[in-house]
Amino acid sequence: MSNNIIQLNEDLIKTELKTLVKQSVEDTLNSLLDQEAQQLTKAEKYERTEKRNGYRSGHYTRQLQTTSGEVTLKVPKLKGIPFETAIIERYRRRESSVEEALIEMYLAGVSVRRVEDITEALWGSKVSPGTISNLNQKAYVHIEEWRNRKLTSEKYPYVFVDGIYLKRSWGGEFENIAILVAIAVNRDGYREVIGAAEGMKEDKESWKDFLRSLRERGLKGVQLVIGDKCQGMCESVTEIFPEAKYQRCSVHFFRNIFSVVPRTKGKEVARMLKAIHAQEDKAAALEKAAHVAEKLKEMKLAKAAEKLTTGIAETLTYMDFPEEHWKKIRTNNTIERLNREIRRRSRVVGTFPDGNSALMLVCARLRHVVNSQWGSKLYMNMKHLDSYNAEKVLG
Repeated sequence: MSNNIIQLNEDLIKTELKTLVKQSVEDTLNSLLDQEAQQLTKAEKYERTEKRNGYRSGHYTRQLQTTSGEVTLKVPKLKGIPFETAIIERYRRRESSVEEALIEMYLAGVSVRRVEDITEALWGSKVSPGTISNLNQKAYVHIEEWRNRKLTSEKYPYVFVDGIYLKRSWGGEFENIAILVAIAVNRDGYREVIGAAEGMKEDKESWKDFLRSLRERGLKGVQLVIGDKCQGMCESVTEIFPEAKYQRCSVHFFRNIFSVVPRTKGKEVARMLKAIHAQEDKAAALEKAAHVAEKLKEMKLAKAAEKLTTGIAETLTYMDFPEEHWKKIRTNNTIERLNREIRRRSRVVGTFPDGNSALMLVCARLRHVVNSQWGSKLYMNMKHLDSYNAEKVLG
């Protein structure tokens, strides 16, 4: 009976299947390349036609790493027209994403052996320790160059600042480190990540050093700094950029008030606070805030009233600027969105081996975002601010 049992060689089957899939991928990609060449020349191989646009002149080979392993592409050579293939472009983008992933794994403290295993599982082949080491050195050089680059815009009127807290291991214990980040809207209305630096905590010295380095690299023309309430940051802004005004993020301010408001009264208080920012100018908003504070006292919410009274003025600074910009400069939302993306990535890592690794990973992610649509899309029409500044000079 046992003689009739078929014995399967699992390793052999896996190898044969992998070879079969790899060959199928290779044949499919080469067929697509051939079709692209046919569309460009407007003729099949050896076809003679008046509509022909250029001629084939053989092919050259290049290797492409796929999830099924390395395949050989036969890239057509054309005479008379350049051969630009979407397949090669996707390959370049993929190379870039693979490199970014390797850098992030290394910076996060993943062992070289583990990186090798992960790359084999994901992309069909291992990345050598030498490649990983080279990528690591390349990452540090590129990120440091990017962090210390000169800021070239004529001026940066609006600057958003924040601190991102991540965890690192130190002497067998865990502690928080702050990565200070600054984003600015430049003279032309586009957003730029202008700086990132490690700070053990968001104290005055850390902020002062960070802002001073931004100024030395070319940050100028700052009219408004937007951020959460941080005494060290506020004092540093006044010292390093004395001409700039400070806007406290209204969202964080409201959260601070809600911390002393019972849930049962949350919706009513929210409507009252929103009414303050719905006013047409700063004077009207301050008047409305005074009425809201009295109403909060009547509702037996004295602590909420006190927080509103002492903090409302610094959340209305945005009203000193063009109304067309109010929605985008009254909160720190533009930097918070980036922070959420960074936290999403860092959550996977958990704890970093050191502060520099955390900084490098944050910067790698920031650079990636900057090179996307985020950095190339017009954020504000700065003509409104130009008109506002001109009126101030004349007035």
